[in-house]
Amino acid sequence: MELLMQTLVNGILIGGIFIAVAVGFSIAYGVMDIVDFAVGEWIMLGAFSAFWINHYTHYDPLMLIPAIALFFALIGYLFQPVIQKVVNIKHRSAALMGLAFTFGLSTLFRGSALTLWGFNNRNLVTVLSEKNMSIFGITVPAIRAGATLFSILMTVAFAFFLYRTKTGITIRAAAENKSVAGLMGIDGHRIARLVYAIYVGLTSMSGVFIGCIFSVFPDMGLRYTAFAFFVVVAGGMGSFSGAIIAGLLLGLISSFVSVYVGGAYVFLILFFILYLILVFLPKGILGKGW
Repeated sequence: MELLMQTLVNGILIGGIFIAVAVGFSIAYGVMDIVDFAVGEWIMLGAFSAFWINHYTHYDPLMLIPAIALFFALIGYLFQPVIQKVVNIKHRSAALMGLAFTFGLSTLFRGSALTLWGFNNRNLVTVLSEKNMSIFGITVPAIRAGATLFSILMTVAFAFFLYRTKTGITIRAAAENKSVAGLMGIDGHRIARLVYAIYVGLTSMSGVFIGCIFSVFPDMGLRYTAFAFFVVVAGGMGSFSGAIIAGLLLGLISSFVSVYVGGAYVFLILFFILYLILVFLPKGILGKGW
């Protein structure tokens, strides 16, 4: 029973950490109609940025999160028009062009990281790294609990922004129906740049936490790209609430499979469940998206 509860809590914590990435990834798809295959590399770059700044300045990685999030948000804001230009090439499928371009971007980032920093794993140590805390009598690492709490708070703040501010409402309108939003005077290109900036900022920020919990290495993004793909499809393409539920489901599946079946089978079972979701719930868990 204790092992079951430990596995359940770990699953919720893993899923909670990934919620911020899932929400940003899903909203970016809703506005831009692009599945960003570079999502894992944004996580990797966020983690490496924290590692190298910590290495040279000795600042705690958790203190660097706001600066890293803002820096990568600016990169996303400046880089989004390049993606949009590729996607808008005439007589080509926008979705396929987006997939091809972001896949190439992912390969470029990963290859550059391997060339610059090699294959070695690096540890990102924070003040919480050696501390534990008790949740319902279950001992969990403090960094995991802190990362989950921070991710949930960021998701709540993002939800408030989307549903309670004028800019957030225009983002939702653009994600719902771009043509109608354009007729209402909403600047789709400006909204797309803003959304991509938020998505890249959230993703890089999550990368710092992921690097603190696990380790930092150039190939780490591949795993999280697959996770993001599961979340955005299972939750319903472009669905905010669906992404949250799918993120938690991802964490629970990963935790239970790792403990009771074996870590080598996580992706096999994860994508088998995704196949079942697509067969029986083609619009996602909540019946939204697409």
